[in-house]
Amino acid sequence: MPGPGIEPWVAMVTELLLTLGLVCVILGTASGARNVGANSAVAVGFYIGLAGMWAAPVSGASMNPARSLAPAALGDVLQNYWVYLVGPMLGATIAVGFQFILRGRPTPGGTMTAQGVLGPENPSAV
Repeated sequence: MPGPGIEPWVAMVTELLLTLGLVCVILGTASGARNVGANSAVAVGFYIGLAGMWAAPVSGASMNPARSLAPAALGDVLQNYWVYLVGPMLGATIAVGFQFILRGRPTPGGTMTAQGVLGPENPSAV
């Protein structure tokens, strides 16, 4: 639920911005050849902690529609669930758009690696 006195649209925009930032951090630290290993986990964890402290009073800092569905359904408070569905979906979509604009289309090698065709166990598969 949005915090006391917080309009649902404000909570939705907050969720949009939080998810946008989270997906940008994830895509920026762990995509293809730019994988930074253990530091990506630190970056994502730090972002989630910081975002949670900042946005918990506004929207609960869910950043995930599935994470919000069970408590809302069990508590029978689904009237504002759209906030936690629309905000993260739009935020993630915008983040992927940013990724596409900044890095362009994926390379064939990157696509094969993401699909598990190329890797340490099969480095020369084409």
